[in-house]
Amino acid sequence: MASSIMSVARSVVRVIRPRQEHEGVGATTVRRSIGGYELRNFDPFLVLDEFASHDGEGGFPDHPHRGFETVTYMLQGAGNHEDFLGHKGTIESGDLQWMTAGRGIVHSEVGAGRGEARGLQLWVNLSSQNKMIEPKYQEMKSRDVVEAEKDGIKVRVIAGESFGVKSPIYTRTPTMYLDFTLQQGAHLQQPIPSSWNGFVYVLDGEGKFGNSKSSTSKPHELLLLGSGDGLEAWNHGSKPLRFVLIAGQPLNEPVVQYGPFVMNTQAEIQQTFRDYQNFRNGFEKARGWRSEAARRLGL
Repeated sequence: MASSIMSVARSVVRVIRPRQEHEGVGATTVRRSIGGYELRNFDPFLVLDEFASHDGEGGFPDHPHRGFETVTYMLQGAGNHEDFLGHKGTIESGDLQWMTAGRGIVHSEVGAGRGEARGLQLWVNLSSQNKMIEPKYQEMKSRDVVEAEKDGIKVRVIAGESFGVKSPIYTRTPTMYLDFTLQQGAHLQQPIPSSWNGFVYVLDGEGKFGNSKSSTSKPHELLLLGSGDGLEAWNHGSKPLRFVLIAGQPLNEPVVQYGPFVMNTQAEIQQTFRDYQNFRNGFEKARGWRSEAARRLGL
């Protein structure tokens, strides 16, 4: 059991099975379960991608963002990042980067050249009052991610709280991000605030969620959860079941998105384009900037 009592388990109300598609440069594939044709957004979440750089160097060179946060969680391998403010580094297996784009950032995300890299990237919307704040990073090495283990269940607490341990990550939009591994026969009960939207994304193994009669869910499936105050999950299989549980407080604000820009009105999107094209209001340092990856790739 988690640290507080759960009374009404959420059921699985929809299953999304994203297709693997090529994006970015090099041998890069993406499974987009939120932000695609089937599910445009799920307040406060805008995108969930499971990405893989199969050549070790492909990825997403120089591109802008405004109005939200990107959460990159590396599952395997390593990726390099760099932005126009001079912030750069390598995210390795188990590491976390919680980037607040705010008023504007231009950055690059590519493989570190160490074989296949695989991870998740989540886009979390910001409220209208936070969309134009200064960019900021919260980064955590794998060894510093808080963990707990009990009754055949291990959890890595990326954001929020589980089994009495809490992540130090500050979430401007209140968010829970938990990485669970259930051994054979394990049964999880994890509270979720009843007013939050939540979903599960299965990484490895097979399991049942929502109620004991639900169908077995498999890797790369996203499970939208209905109302209630918690999640139940079972591993009746012979292999470990690994999944992330992500939930957040809805903003209940208009969402106007054009690619990497997410604002509240069409006029704000148009202003964002003008700012980006004219290097103003947060994009000043984009003038003439190219990342090391872009130069190496001849872009």
